[in-house]
Amino acid sequence: MDTASTRNETSAGARDASRKLARHAATLRYESIPGDLLELTKLCVLDTLGVAIGASGVNDEARLVHEYARDLGGREEATIWGFGGKAPAPWAAFVNGSLGHMLDYDDVSDGGHVSISTIPPGFAIAEKLGMQGTRVNGRDFLTAVVAGTDIHTRLSLAIDIPDWTMAEGWFATQLFGYISGSATAGRLLGLDEDKMENALGIGYNQMSGSRQMAVGAATHMRAMQAGFSGQAAAAGAEMARRGIIGDKEFLEGRYGMFHNYVRTGTPDWDAVIGELGTRFPLLNTHGFKVWPACAYTRPTNAATLILRNTHKLKPEDVESITIVGGTGGTQLLCEPLDKKRRPQVSIDGKYSIPFTTGVMMARGNVTLRDYTDEGLRDTAALAMADKVSYRAIPGAKMERGGSSGSIGMVTVEIKTRDGRLLSSKPDSVPGDPKQRVGWDVIESKFRDCASFAARPIAAAKIDRAIALVRELEQQPDVTEVVRLLTP
Repeated sequence: MDTASTRNETSAGARDASRKLARHAATLRYESIPGDLLELTKLCVLDTLGVAIGASGVNDEARLVHEYARDLGGREEATIWGFGGKAPAPWAAFVNGSLGHMLDYDDVSDGGHVSISTIPPGFAIAEKLGMQGTRVNGRDFLTAVVAGTDIHTRLSLAIDIPDWTMAEGWFATQLFGYISGSATAGRLLGLDEDKMENALGIGYNQMSGSRQMAVGAATHMRAMQAGFSGQAAAAGAEMARRGIIGDKEFLEGRYGMFHNYVRTGTPDWDAVIGELGTRFPLLNTHGFKVWPACAYTRPTNAATLILRNTHKLKPEDVESITIVGGTGGTQLLCEPLDKKRRPQVSIDGKYSIPFTTGVMMARGNVTLRDYTDEGLRDTAALAMADKVSYRAIPGAKMERGGSSGSIGMVTVEIKTRDGRLLSSKPDSVPGDPKQRVGWDVIESKFRDCASFAARPIAAAKIDRAIALVRELEQQPDVTEVVRLLTP
């Protein structure tokens, strides 16, 4: 059967795509999940907890959203990470999901940031269930997260528009988070196929996530993407458990997601519903961030580091650095050049390729401290940022960004003072499937992030939490991790 025939046959069967995803989320068995995906998911749990806790002591937004949720009051059902104290489960999911993206250090995949879309509402529901006398064990928690991240990834892979989040103006993290978070929360609540379908439909009815954002503001809503979707997921799954009916065809219906939000008439339905329970595309698209900035800075960081190390370059050897080509996201992070060279607040630095490239060339690494007020004023980094410029490639064909932003399209050229022109165009970055990182890297990152917590966490508790996550599948109560990390 040829490709066109296969696509037509799959499309004809897409009328029940929403139902198939609901069945997948409700019935996925732990035993069917590949071992390497379980290991990856445990790493995602530790990574997500770390970046959220780190944000609690660094970002003004963190303090503001925490104070807002605290002042609302309500039943103390789930923990606010980094700060301590509890809030109703949906509000805990809102704060923790928001914290998870504030450092822009959370993991990435095709579909944005899948872990902050699923793990915060997952823990919030697990804690609430624990208060009601039902402990969530590690196997069930991992299965629920895998179900959510699998659906999230599949929805993104179905889209046939190059660099679609830029072209259509959506944040995939939030847009799909309403569905993936609902799948995770619903699975933990024990929803059957019918109620899971309602939960996904309720999630769809709350869907949002525009890329429009405040520029140059120290505190704005960009970081709260997964906060909104996580809150909605936790609440929507609870509504479905109580019998509220949700949309039944949120994907394939006349006003379904692909038609209304992505505006594509030809989604790849096989990517959505093909081999559910046996094919897990997250394994091929997931990446951990080893540098705390926007994903579109990862390829330029990698290329700059390669040139720095290969040619043993020192900052004083560099005359100019040129970023060549890339997707729309790459250009967006390079222009206007004068502002990108001189970010005034942390988030603008993380969304600046000139500044971040300047840091990498000046120091040979990029860390959380480079985006503090002191780091943004560092004279060596700023002097190097002044040497960074961007050059477009006329007529270049756009490609999918994937987990690495513009991997495969960006070239970094460094002109040295002695007249050499050096260039690098990496096909992967550290943390991606081709350059996987393991427990040593993620554990070190977790400890660094935890050191920024709003309220200090004892070293012994950090050690114990790491050990517990390493063997999460053996734990009778996953919320013990949260208790260990609560100041």
